[in-house]
Amino acid sequence: MRAYEADLRRFLQFLAVDFLSEAPGSIRPDSIDALAVRSFLASQARAGRGPQSQARSLSALRSLFRFGCREGTLQSNPAEGVRTPKQARSLPRHLRPGEVENLLEAANGDEPLARRDSAILELLYASGLRVSELADLDWPDLNLKARTLRVMGKGGKERMVPFGKPAAQALTRWMQVWEDVRAPAQGPEEPVFLNYRGTRLSARSVRRIIDRYVEKAALAAGVHPHTLRHTFATHLLEGGADLRTIQELLGHSSLSTTQKYTHLELERLLQVYREAHPRAKENS
Repeated sequence: MRAYEADLRRFLQFLAVDFLSEAPGSIRPDSIDALAVRSFLASQARAGRGPQSQARSLSALRSLFRFGCREGTLQSNPAEGVRTPKQARSLPRHLRPGEVENLLEAANGDEPLARRDSAILELLYASGLRVSELADLDWPDLNLKARTLRVMGKGGKERMVPFGKPAAQALTRWMQVWEDVRAPAQGPEEPVFLNYRGTRLSARSVRRIIDRYVEKAALAAGVHPHTLRHTFATHLLEGGADLRTIQELLGHSSLSTTQKYTHLELERLLQVYREAHPRAKENS
């Protein structure tokens, strides 16, 4: 939200100084057209902002103008027909099997918070949850016997996600000491993951926990909660799962979002080919 606000403030500054030369408070919504939007994106490119940042700015403008149309302030959305800046397709970072084991084993310990951390890492890898979804989990959302959980994803979409025996065992070990950590003033809520004060663990704290174990396991920089989500999807694809199944498990509304993982698999196949085929070796 802070990023969207910054994008909109930059656009208003651009209109006032460079495009319309009017005081920000006197700019009329109907004086903004597609040319103003395209010129703003061009100014962002000249300022060194990359295609991804430009695309986010355009998304913020489209949403704002869509709201204006719905409220009757605008007759049409001037950003709707503006083409989204082309972005280079980057492959998401994921862990190889040996790296995953090193990370999971780094959280071994019998102290209550060590048990919690082990359950966090095991569940993120076993389920592919977003870190916000993990932080929002309550105990009634989990069925440890069936090894499934119910999660509310983006757009209020509910889905069921299975998880494996190691994650269930880690969650059981954490549950055994959960009451000892839980703050008495917590109320009726039963958040699965607690901080050291006994209240719900935040998504930001989950990031810090993972950073700590990444350092302990001596993994490369750039591993974060979403890396485990990418790893979950990549390992499913490598194991023979189809994209539709992975889409359902990840909670993607569009299959095109899931299709980026096919590029990972293609890169892996090409690497194996280059290393194994005699002719590929000769040409390298």
